Amino acid sequence: MRSAVTIRDVAREAGVHPGTVSRALNEETRALVNQETAARVLQVAEKLGYRANRIARGLKTSRSHTIGVLIPDITNPLFPPILRGIEDRLAHDGYTALIVNTDNDPKRERSHVEAMRARQVDGFISATARLDRELLDEIGAGQVPLVLVNRSVEDRSVSSVTVDDRRGIKLAVDHVVSLGHSRIGHVGGPQNLSTGHQRYLGFVEAMQAAGLQVTERNVAFAGYFTEEQGAAACAALLAADPEITAIVAANDLLALGCYDAVRERGVRCPDDVSIVGFNDMPFIGRLLPPLTSVRIPHREIGTAAADLLLGQLAEGDGSANEVLLAPALVIRESTAPPAR
Repeated sequence: MRSAVTIRDVAREAGVHPGTVSRALNEETRALVNQETAARVLQVAEKLGYRANRIARGLKTSRSHTIGVLIPDITNPLFPPILRGIEDRLAHDGYTALIVNTDNDPKRERSHVEAMRARQVDGFISATARLDRELLDEIGAGQVPLVLVNRSVEDRSVSSVTVDDRRGIKLAVDHVVSLGHSRIGHVGGPQNLSTGHQRYLGFVEAMQAAGLQVTERNVAFAGYFTEEQGAAACAALLAADPEITAIVAANDLLALGCYDAVRERGVRCPDDVSIVGFNDMPFIGRLLPPLTSVRIPHREIGTAAADLLLGQLAEGDGSANEVLLAPALVIRESTAPPAR
């Protein structure tokens, strides 16, 4: 196999000292090199296929230039755009993302964190949404920068990028109320996850603000954010109160399950029951009928999270910062005025 091109190879070809090559290849020190010389070095490096030795660079800077990214369910269409935002922003500053799937399993999450800490990642971005924080405290105690995505902790002690979940659910409830619905149900997410819990609280607040009651009959919780769990919760909801004319689901996968459940009962959407989702996942507008959903800025979430983490690494500042992004309602054909 062909041996890797070194800085000395580039220096020999460009006719300069290896130290000059090192400075020219580093954006932070390039200004110290004559502009014409720097351009020649870059051209030669590209021609020879030179690639920086990250391991050697890490030994000098005490950085691995890798970031551990924890994702609860990599098959969920919500996360790829967020990951793209994270990866693109990290790559801009020369960092690589190490992505792992946790299935929201505490043991699996801990195992992944320990493995990445052994590989000396420079920081973590975590999209896992469990409300317990034991592992977060351990990461913080190890002085490893951490940013949460799609969740926050109540005492605001950890940097986070979140969407205003309560505001998003209020947009959904206000929409179906404006259409004339008063028998509104909620297919809620798991209450041990911050997103499920906050969206349920948002539903209660929005219903009360509209002068409508929330009882055990018009709320059903799913054990997981999956289509199957959404179908089961929706079936239970409609069995408890067949007069419900609108359903606000805690995410789009649960809303997909609601589509299945109403179809099983011979009920039409939106003629008999309107359905609203949350997240506005890719391709959700191609359903029949296209799903009305609360849109969140997926890629912007990832970019903002990477920005926060890179800021911590650059400044060495352990103070927590919170970024709260605004949701927006995308109205499609799954919602309509009640038939009666």
